[in-house]
Amino acid sequence: MVLRQSLLLLLAVFNISSATRFSPLLDRCSPVGYLHGQSHRCNTEHESECCKSGRRYPRYSCSPAVTGYGTKATMTINSFAEGGDGGGHSKCDRKYHGDDEMVVALSTGWYDGGSRCSKNIRIEANGRSVLARVVDECDSLHGCDSRHDFQPPCATDIVDASPAVWKALGMNGDDVGAYSITWIDT
Repeated sequence: MVLRQSLLLLLAVFNISSATRFSPLLDRCSPVGYLHGQSHRCNTEHESECCKSGRRYPRYSCSPAVTGYGTKATMTINSFAEGGDGGGHSKCDRKYHGDDEMVVALSTGWYDGGSRCSKNIRIEANGRSVLARVVDECDSLHGCDSRHDFQPPCATDIVDASPAVWKALGMNGDDVGAYSITWIDT
């Protein structure tokens, strides 16, 4: 009887995680589909990737599980300023933010429908720690269009940070690209 209940519980957990396309056993998300890339002019500031014709880009509605002791992520750099490589205004407040502001965008799953909007997260890297305010979503479902500056959808584990965040963490221009960090809600 106990074995049967345990199996039923395990099956229920698996079904719930499958419904959200997230596997807690692998700590990975599965794509919910693919976008077909279209070449177009995009802003390549901060070495931003542009969509390529004929390439397929995975779309995700989830992100790895958030932990209370530090969630592993990949930090990328983004200008939230008008005309910057972030494209349009920030989703949370419909404003642009200068490169000197401590702001971030989170992958779709972590953005969680805006539940983290205007809240701070603590980012740790290089033995340093900074607070940054969530102002936008790094869209993991959409991309390769004018609204997303013809850039592909974000990966599942992205904290897209302003140049001010990079500078506060002691990173210089040579570090631009992708950097392993941890972050927590504050």
